[in-house]
Amino acid sequence: MTIRVLIVDDHSVVREGLRVFLGRDPALEVVDEAANGPEAIEKARLWRPDIVLMDLLIPIMDGIETTTIIRHELPETQVVVLTNVLDSTSVTNAIRAGAIGYMLKNVQATELHTAIKAAAAGQMHLSPQASTYLLREVRDAESVCSLTERETNVLNLLAQGCSNKEIAQVLHIAEDTVKTHIRHILAKLGVQSRTQATLAAMRLGLVAQQARSIMEDRGRGYKL
Repeated sequence: MTIRVLIVDDHSVVREGLRVFLGRDPALEVVDEAANGPEAIEKARLWRPDIVLMDLLIPIMDGIETTTIIRHELPETQVVVLTNVLDSTSVTNAIRAGAIGYMLKNVQATELHTAIKAAAAGQMHLSPQASTYLLREVRDAESVCSLTERETNVLNLLAQGCSNKEIAQVLHIAEDTVKTHIRHILAKLGVQSRTQATLAAMRLGLVAQQARSIMEDRGRGYKL
């Protein structure tokens, strides 16, 4: 059975190259191309392809948002990211948006074909670099889940730039207790400094959520 592919990239040369590149495999059929997010959504609705090969840096609507919409509207269509972007946030956001694959544009022909065929079969396929970022994010998330409620509150205030004294005032605990909580937080997250702990909290989206929770619990406008 032929796997129908929609190519999404804002560079015509890249799209043309991919069309030729994928056309060499009789199991793959490029049904259309798109140069931006809205066009990709429109073409996906029209063709209902098996696979959307998605760049992240596309105009009007980026690849993450475009992936989210396509996956929501067309759950049978899988998205494989093909991009030059490689960082923890992009990888995890793409997977959260519903992408089943994440490949870099320097990928070898055989590996890209493998990734597309794996995606069509409902199997995740990531570049080694993307896998490293995703595994790190999973480990961080597991570490955060091991934090107590009090430690999570301390981490949030820490991420807001509060001093130990300010954290103690907000949570009505002693400064020495704050220091103890911070030591436990650093150990559980596997980081060495307050700054690294703050970056982990921001990356995992804990800051705003916990800040609202603390403010509601206290019922007064303490400036975090």
